[in-house]
Amino acid sequence: MPKPDIHPTWYPDAKVVCNGEVVMTVGSTQPEINVDVWSGNHPFYTGTQKIIDTEGRVDRFLRKYGMLDPNADADGADSKK
Repeated sequence: MPKPDIHPTWYPDAKVVCNGEVVMTVGSTQPEINVDVWSGNHPFYTGTQKIIDTEGRVDRFLRKYGMLDPNADADGADSKK
């Protein structure tokens, strides 16, 4: 038996919400949990790959290691040689 008045309220049917829709119910200390990613839309589980390119880091990586198609490079990045 838990001690009285020291534990948070337990919600056995807390709703997990992703993009405005309830995706599952779990037990939690919060009645509603908002998430951005869950197993139904995570690339590992869905088999899709999505690269989030912030500030051109992916292009810079691809150029650095020669993985970018040289014909597709329009800004002349090979002028460093």
